Amino acid sequence: MAQNFHLPPVGFGPGSQPDDGEGLEWLPLPSGMRTYDMHLPEVGNVAPLAPALAMLVEIAAACDRVAQGAAPVSFDLSALDVANRALMAETLGQGEVSLRARGVPAVAVQESVFAGVWVLKAEGIDRVEVAPVPQLALTRAFHAQRPAIGALAPRAPGVVNAPALLAELMDKSLSWRSPGDLHVVNLTLLPHTEEDLLWLDQALGEGSVTILSRGYGNCRITATAQDRLWRVQFFNSMDVLILDTFEVTAMPEVVLAASEDLADSAGRIREVLGAIR
Repeated sequence: MAQNFHLPPVGFGPGSQPDDGEGLEWLPLPSGMRTYDMHLPEVGNVAPLAPALAMLVEIAAACDRVAQGAAPVSFDLSALDVANRALMAETLGQGEVSLRARGVPAVAVQESVFAGVWVLKAEGIDRVEVAPVPQLALTRAFHAQRPAIGALAPRAPGVVNAPALLAELMDKSLSWRSPGDLHVVNLTLLPHTEEDLLWLDQALGEGSVTILSRGYGNCRITATAQDRLWRVQFFNSMDVLILDTFEVTAMPEVVLAASEDLADSAGRIREVLGAIR
């Protein structure tokens, strides 16, 4: 009895693929998420480093207090000598979140490897701040570098849905009342044109604070010149935009160190101190 016979698919079988992989193009794989790895500074004689060690003890205590709802606490690093300042820099390291605040002076902020412990540097500023987010990120955020002109922005052909989005965002911004208020407009899920995005950028202006959070990919957060309105963009590890939103809030949650993070930082700092001593 004759059996069914099927031709093999074209392009498959012996000789259809290169033997050494030459010519094959593979998509780059995502990189891994950053995780905490305790780094121990190399310390010989600890006696000259007593000021830095004492400050680390105080920073750990401040993390505990701020985790319980206390006000942010600052520590002046400028009083430390070179050796003590170097120990602080090596111990604190660099974490996932960096921030730039324009103004006078312009301030660069880097979160340490301990969540909620921030290093602030500028002309005349060299300090550590223990807080969910540095206070200047809140006070300077919406100082206009480029003013928000709203619906007065020139409307080019191709602007379709942006005016309706602007009306929604302005309404939520003006009616915002408390830190718990949050309103998100997800551009990724809404129909819009490139002209819509350009028009919104003109209408909302540009604030003074820009934040980059590095984790599994990047999150770029930019303050607009409209009060409590942020542009929040998530990119994968290949720097492809995967989520584009506007958030009406005091500060996007992705930036904030939670109470649990601060409490955890207190314990980790004490572990480092115990190992150094």
